[in-house]
Amino acid sequence: MSKVVLMTGAGGGVATFLRAQFADRYSLRLSDRAPLKDLRDGENFMAADLTDMDAVRRAVEGADAIVHLGAFSVEANWQVIREANIVGTHNLYEAARQAGVRRIVFASSNHAVGFYERSETIDHTAFPRPDSRYGLSKVFGEALASLYADKYGVQSLCVRIGNVADRPLDVRRLAIWISPRDLAQLVGIGIDHPDIHFEIVYGMSDNKRAWWDNANARRLGYRPQDRSEDYAEEVLAACPTETGDPVADSHQGGNFCSTESGGNPTKPDPA
Repeated sequence: MSKVVLMTGAGGGVATFLRAQFADRYSLRLSDRAPLKDLRDGENFMAADLTDMDAVRRAVEGADAIVHLGAFSVEANWQVIREANIVGTHNLYEAARQAGVRRIVFASSNHAVGFYERSETIDHTAFPRPDSRYGLSKVFGEALASLYADKYGVQSLCVRIGNVADRPLDVRRLAIWISPRDLAQLVGIGIDHPDIHFEIVYGMSDNKRAWWDNANARRLGYRPQDRSEDYAEEVLAACPTETGDPVADSHQGGNFCSTESGGNPTKPDPA
């Protein structure tokens, strides 16, 4: 029997990619605030607002693993980030502990370390340098995952996701892009690897221009299949420069380093 995997934030773009990749691999329990209308075979839906602890408890009951994607995914005021990303993530981990769920894949973000300069290469041991309240909430999620692993035995793989898309769209994404099938490979490691306690990895494909050393992911068996460099000529011809904001263009987090709301205002998907 396939594992029952709860996927929070199932109406979002990252979840849409993963659902397609996992259609024949896991029994997916999809959760979000609003119902999903396009359920496939092997999927079921449970509505849950992550700030509602009773609803979260119902969603996690009987799950073998959780892929926690539910969050407010751009910069916002403190109240919005706190409720969706901090209270919601705490509720998810505490409900998992109470239900005996022992494996969580936490969708962290490159914005947890976005204030490192692009001239630096960092690995999973880099001290957090969030570029935003959103990035700060992901630092909290990683620390929460560490606590719950050490104190309660809830094992976590934290994936600092770059940008998930079918192809990289601009100069910055040539460094941070991850294809859907490469992300699915990483998440699958997080669900199935027998020896995970608490780990941080970077969610990127095999990117020549990367700012991240992803040796920890490779140690766990990650072998990316896609390369951003395959798209570089086309990307650079269409978008040879970035925003013109010197802070954004010199730091790994891009416009999150200078904006107070949203992300990159010129792009619909600012992850």
